[in-house]
Amino acid sequence: MEVIGVIPARWASSRFEGKVLADIHGKPMLQHVWERSKGALLLDDLIIACDDERVAKVAHNFGAKVVMTSKGHLSGSDRISEVVYPLDVRIVVNIQADEPMIRPVMIDEVTRPLLEDTSIFVSTLIKRIEDPEEIKDPNIVKVVIDEDNFALYFSRAVIPYRALNSEIKQLRYYKHLGLYAYTKDFLFTFRNLPPSYLEKIERLEQLRILENGFRIKTVETKFDTIGVDTPEDLEKVRKYWLSGEKL
Repeated sequence: MEVIGVIPARWASSRFEGKVLADIHGKPMLQHVWERSKGALLLDDLIIACDDERVAKVAHNFGAKVVMTSKGHLSGSDRISEVVYPLDVRIVVNIQADEPMIRPVMIDEVTRPLLEDTSIFVSTLIKRIEDPEEIKDPNIVKVVIDEDNFALYFSRAVIPYRALNSEIKQLRYYKHLGLYAYTKDFLFTFRNLPPSYLEKIERLEQLRILENGFRIKTVETKFDTIGVDTPEDLEKVRKYWLSGEKL
């Protein structure tokens, strides 16, 4: 098997417990994520990794393949590691359970670099910021990239900083979308790395990769999403769906 998608679906959430089963127009959020992910052309299999029987029961009912995992995992990557450890697979896609507006093409976009270049171990999606308010929002993670589209740094702060004497009139700001693809081997390498200095400061797990000298390939997508971290985010998604607006 070449590519597998895993959706880590944790019941407990400090800001919104049970959000993965929150209703969005007649379906739990997790089902929306699963149905959209199923449309990706490059996935050979798709698994929901959960730690609660309530989530597992709902996922089974809408037809998903489910693997129960330990409740003790601190991150989605740890939960995914437990799922893929016994599997013969080369590439693993980490699909967030709180991204009900994800598009199948986004999964294909983040996967393709690893299929085309064996020197790339991890890739992620970015999108150019169009709303100026998002640039200042610390909940929107910004990323700066090099000429080959590898990440230089991720931050909740405004990067790049615009100096007063800057000759550049139109700055490009990119935000990070939390969709990752990595080789199975690199996933276990990453899991064994201790939390890093900058990761602890910014509270951004991906900085552990950069601090340890590994590279992250970024892929620019034209599509946006609304991640559901709070009940307010959920209402925003519901309104978008009713309005028919396109992100």
